[in-house]
This record gives sequence, structure tokens and C-alpha cells, in this order.
Amino acid sequence: MAVGLQVTAPEALLAVAGVQIGVTAAGVRKAQRKDLTLITLSDKATVGAVFTQNRFCAAPVQWCKQHLASGKRIRALVINTGVANAGTGQEGLNNAYAVCTATAQLLNLEPQQVMPFSTGVIMEPLPVQRIVDGLPHALQAQQTTDWSQAAQAIMTTDTLPKAISRQVQVNGRTVTITGMAKGAGMIRPNMATMLGFVATDAAIDASLMKALAHELAEASFNRITVDGDTSTNDSFVVIASGEAGNPPITEWQDPSHASLKHALTEVARWLAQAIVRDGEGATKFITVQVEGGRDAAECRQVAYAIAHSPLVKTAFFASDPNLGRILAAVGYAGVADLDQNQIDLYLDDVHVATRGGRHPNYREADGQRVMQQTEITVRVVLGRGQATDQVWTCDLSHDYVTINADYRS
Repeated sequence: MAVGLQVTAPEALLAVAGVQIGVTAAGVRKAQRKDLTLITLSDKATVGAVFTQNRFCAAPVQWCKQHLASGKRIRALVINTGVANAGTGQEGLNNAYAVCTATAQLLNLEPQQVMPFSTGVIMEPLPVQRIVDGLPHALQAQQTTDWSQAAQAIMTTDTLPKAISRQVQVNGRTVTITGMAKGAGMIRPNMATMLGFVATDAAIDASLMKALAHELAEASFNRITVDGDTSTNDSFVVIASGEAGNPPITEWQDPSHASLKHALTEVARWLAQAIVRDGEGATKFITVQVEGGRDAAECRQVAYAIAHSPLVKTAFFASDPNLGRILAAVGYAGVADLDQNQIDLYLDDVHVATRGGRHPNYREADGQRVMQQTEITVRVVLGRGQATDQVWTCDLSHDYVTINADYRS
């Protein structure tokens, strides 16, 4: 059950001018399941994206990178769930390109103007013909499909769809932002087994889009972990359709431009946290904040050591204040000259450890009280500098094992 995750009502998910979405049931893996999404973009649209750092990246990821680099204006995105088209060799590359070709023919585009995305089971062949046959139906469905339906269509082991909207003023124009994401397991930074799509009708110059996608990912999807695994298919795409009527943004110094970037960051961060809240088998949402580091990278290194620890995560699941496990994770995080005598540990408002040892006023009942909450903040103070950083994670439950043991059934 998702932790504190409220599904956004369909009527609260705002349409983005210049972005049309169609969903259909192509039978990619399961009959009658809506599993194919076609997104078409205005001819003014600019696109930026970041992808998995897993070197064994899936065929669609490889084509997405090439098509973005081609300089052709991206006009369509095709997303299938059920089969990841990863670990499929040359056949997988051919299949992903065949989807691009079929989409291009349907829309009178070039294949390089299409970005393909897949998520699901690895090392299974992509049922290309089913997807090709489904594309006209997805195009026709653009007349009635909304973001809520699309957010459901891209799910795998997710229990809830994840989508949200915001509006801001840019140069006197109302600008809309809507985003959706999927992901619940195989979640680790850089990025995760996740697909994320954030669209705005603002006009943003193409030269800014790659850096914008990277900056948004760094503030959101690159700060989450569920289980420490990095997927083969991670993709995060930012779309600016250019239909809001604002002068194209070429820099972020203008206060209204900065407010747009802030809103985009808010949407990306909400989606990233929603993935953790819906982590496979999750019962608790945990913020790990590390302060007093020499730089942010060091703080994040320590935070991830805590967030990845199965011992820490199972203790949270059991509501067991076995908090020495957190200190142990800090110690093996890889900070070579760390002085344990400078470390303080807090669990929400409870001061657990000071200067490397148990705080004299700490009582296990206080730790137990916090551990029983569904949302918890772990705060570690390194005492080495002024830097701070944080990541978001969840606990590790029996259900996580069950879900992944039964993944292909």
C-alpha cells in the first residue's frame, strides 16, 4: 500500500496545449490491459531527456539517445508496458526501430522524430506487430484520453498512478505543467526503473532543454532509492510545447522564468517521491538528510549508504529502533577520513547519538515512538563542514520479496 500517496483527481490533471495523448490496449503482455501510449507534440516543441546510467541499457534507450542527438525535432513518444525490450540484442534494436518507423509513417514524420520507451520484463522479445497494430487505435484515442489514463497505462508493479499539475505566470501568460511517472521497484538513483514525463506549454529554447532535464533529475529522481538496483530502461523526459504564447525562454535569470523552473522542479520532485511512497511493499516513507559535510556529494554518499542498507530498511519495517545500524552505514559509506567522534544522529526530533555515542538523554521508547510513524526523517550531522543533502527511501518488507518473486507470474 502506497505511503501517504494521494492520487490526483483526473479533473485536476490539466491538459497541456501542444501535447496530445492516446492510450489503447495492444496486448503487449496481457490481454485487455491498456499498455500502449502515444504522445504527439506540437511542431514548436522542444525536448530534453536523461537516461539510465546502467551500461546494459535497453534498446529503446539507445534509440532515444540517438534520435535526440540527431538534431531532428521530436514529435512523438511511444510507450509500452509489459516488455522492457532490454537484453534483447540486435533483434531488440531492430524491433524498437520498427516501432519508430511505424509511428513515423502513421504521423508523416521521420523515424528520428520518434522516441520509443518500454518497461516491463527484461530479456523477452518485444511483440512489435501488436504495438504496430495498436498505434492507429492509440492515435484515435487522443480525442478522449487524459493524463490520468496515461499514468495508469504506463504502470507495472505500481499500485497507484502518479501524475500532478501546476500552473505559474510567465511574462504575463498562464503556463501549465503536467507530469506523470511510473516506478515501484528496481529503484536507485541515476536513475531508477522509472519512466517520467513532464510537459509544459511554455516556450523554452532548445539549447536549454538538455541541461534543464539534467537539473530537474538531479533535484528529484536522482535522489530516490527503493532497493539499490539500477534499471536498464530509466528515462526522464521534459517537453516544452511552445504553445503558451510567452517569448521563448533563453535564460533563467528573469524572476518569472525562475518561477517556471521552480514549478517544474516541484512537479519532478513530487513524482520522484511518489515512486518511493509506492515502493514495492513499502509501509514507510523515509527522508535521509545528511548535514555538516565538506560538500554535497559527500553528504549524498552517506545518505545513500543508509538508504540502501537492508538492515536499516528492515529495522524501519519492524519499527525496531536498532539505530546502531544507521551509524554502521555511516561508517562504511566510504568517507575515508570520517571522524566518528564528530557524528550526531537524530530520528525526527529525537537526539539518538552525539559525538559518536549514545546521547545521555536518549530513551528507546522515544526511538520506538518515531519508528512507528509512517513518515520519518533520519538526520545525520557529520561535523566536517557546511554542506547538506538528502535522499528519499522506504522500508523493506515481506511484500517486497513476494512481489519480486512473483513478478513474471
